[in-house]
Amino acid sequence: MTFSEVGDPTPPLFVLGLGLIGGSLIRGATAFTEVSGWSPTAATRDAAAADGFTVHSSLEDILDAAAEQDGLLVLAAPLTAFDTLLPRIAERAPTVKLTDVASVKAPVADQVAELAPEVRYVGSHPMAGTQFSGWSAGSAGLFDGAAWVTCLDDDSDLTVWGDVAGLALRLGSRVVPTEAPAHDDAVARISHVPHLLALALAQVAQAGGSLAGSLAASSFADATRVAATRPELIRAMCEANGKALLGVMDETLGLLGVARGSLASTGSLQKLTSGGHEARVAFEHRADSLIELTLSGPDLLDQLISVGSAGGHVAGLIGADDDLRVRVWYPSEA
Repeated sequence: MTFSEVGDPTPPLFVLGLGLIGGSLIRGATAFTEVSGWSPTAATRDAAAADGFTVHSSLEDILDAAAEQDGLLVLAAPLTAFDTLLPRIAERAPTVKLTDVASVKAPVADQVAELAPEVRYVGSHPMAGTQFSGWSAGSAGLFDGAAWVTCLDDDSDLTVWGDVAGLALRLGSRVVPTEAPAHDDAVARISHVPHLLALALAQVAQAGGSLAGSLAASSFADATRVAATRPELIRAMCEANGKALLGVMDETLGLLGVARGSLASTGSLQKLTSGGHEARVAFEHRADSLIELTLSGPDLLDQLISVGSAGGHVAGLIGADDDLRVRVWYPSEA
């Protein structure tokens, strides 16, 4: 389900942070636009430069270049660094086009509004990654086939959104427009709670001693893969999304509590097993009813948000600015 149209050429790309996501962005985007990056760590800058990529020696240098070239600045640093980076951006490139790739969106939008209020900001989140981190973990194909969230509200600049969406499409992703709070609730369910469950399951297995470890096979390995992620990265994304995560944790614990109660009283796990199986089958068929549409008009922002909330995605851009038309896949029954 792809289209060839991706709108105007991607503007020059300036990436702050060269870990897994930032490093993959630079590797992938160099095929279709001018791209450069910066890391606060000299060893990372040296490694990226040694691999043939353009690396700025200072934060001031990359921010000045982004402002001068009207490029798209991407915050790919850890969430914990945003409080430091955003005031610097406001100082050196106050009206730059800005996106970020953090795994929470409403808290970042609040930070941007407070610390860099004049930037032209559209938050985003590529739903791609591995349990590995750092420059060496990056891959040009990391985003191929991934969902790439773009966050919109009534004040969003569709021109900037088109730059972010075009970048994602050129990297092989499907673009999912939504509102920041809806994104945060969704990722709490499909990313953050799974990370916490993986950590808990790994410890449950370890508590079983050597025998449990020796018997563990693919189901355990699959369920705990993300527990190998650096603990500070999991903490940063989950703690930043604490408001949404608490409610979803309550739902998860409620399901397990009901299952435990049933097992203790009747010996049955039928409700949990049937419900979980049905949910997994629905997930496998989530794209079956999608049909292609072209969106345009003065209410395009609202239309795009509706696409994401219904389970659809953007797959192509035609034109730009006031003539922007957006090709989407949308559920036929929505």
